[in-house]
Amino acid sequence: MTDEFSAADRKVLRDLAKRVAEVAALPVMAERRRLWKKFNALLPERAMILVFPEGSWREIKADWQPQCEGQEARAAEDGLRTTLWTHEHMDTDVPAEPEFWIGKAITDTGWGLQPQWIYSREETGARKFDPVLHSAADLKKLHFPEVSHDAAASAKNLEFFTELFGDILSVHQAGIKFVGFHLIQQYTFLRGLEQAMVDMYECPELIHEAMRFFQEGNRRLVQQYLDQGLLDLNNDGTYNNSGGVSYSDELPQKDFAGKVRFKDLWACAETQEFALVSPQMHEEFALQYEKPLLEPFGLTGYGCCEDLTNKLDYVFKIPHLRRISISPFADVDRCAAGLKGDYVFSWKAHPAHMVGQFKSDMIRQYIRHTLEVCRDNGCVLEMILKDTHSCAGHPERFTQWTKIARELVNEFAGK
Repeated sequence: MTDEFSAADRKVLRDLAKRVAEVAALPVMAERRRLWKKFNALLPERAMILVFPEGSWREIKADWQPQCEGQEARAAEDGLRTTLWTHEHMDTDVPAEPEFWIGKAITDTGWGLQPQWIYSREETGARKFDPVLHSAADLKKLHFPEVSHDAAASAKNLEFFTELFGDILSVHQAGIKFVGFHLIQQYTFLRGLEQAMVDMYECPELIHEAMRFFQEGNRRLVQQYLDQGLLDLNNDGTYNNSGGVSYSDELPQKDFAGKVRFKDLWACAETQEFALVSPQMHEEFALQYEKPLLEPFGLTGYGCCEDLTNKLDYVFKIPHLRRISISPFADVDRCAAGLKGDYVFSWKAHPAHMVGQFKSDMIRQYIRHTLEVCRDNGCVLEMILKDTHSCAGHPERFTQWTKIARELVNEFAGK
């Protein structure tokens, strides 16, 4: 916190907070929390629906007129308005909570090498890798991150927002709630994606050396969070894996006595860059390094946009696995037959359906097919619309998509 909020900004924020508190108190929110706890325990009452507009938020918010003047006040305003817009325009299963979360002042020293990029001239254009890791000698430039926490700054921030919102919302301060490992991403960001693909054939030991380093560095990183008391329980609405939420009665463990341990938490990993890599190479260059990092945690998830259809036999060996990402490019029939009811079937609906012509009938049939195969295989299905980097300037499409999804979910649930 660097700004002192003006009286006008404080009034705007408190009024929005009161509206959020009213929404969070609706009976449907308690019902959603109950459903999620059963769902994540693999005891679903129905399929669950989640929507994360992500890149499309800039189109949704294009007509929003911020009322706050201060930069930090606007950031708080944006978060509150996002919660309200989600409730008012999308019939999803995301529970609104009567809470306001702020982070702790945690920093680290980095890894020694920083990714470099060549950016597009277009505002939303793609960026290109500008490699900084050219040989095994460059690995010597890497070092393990050292974590530090400015406790005084954290306490000051908590005091400020408690005074601002504490009589309306529960103000919570968190350290690290989302625990994710992205080892191949770390490598490709430094090496370049195309070269990383070539390395698996021409110099596999370079990747292995880098993976051993990143595995140990990530192990040390989460251990520092643990030792410094910076981990916080994530058995709530915390974003989980590459979608889903974390509500659970299974975590923390039954012997939990107040101090958060690895086994009290969800954790996840993904290897999107290996979408077209064989199952054997995925195991050799990624999974063998990811699994030891995930092993200490209570519940785990795996995958994001990579198609895991042909890799499930390897993925199933991940310790404490509960949630598996089924990407828009996966074969849902084969994945459903593989997962059955043993894992959360975290299905990512195709975001491209939100651009071009919005074809309601096609979308309905598309969602229906996944519901049918998941029903026939006893799957624990969550359908997630995300990676929607554009809605073609039509925010109402999120309302339309969720309406279709809700109608079908209710139909399959016999409602």
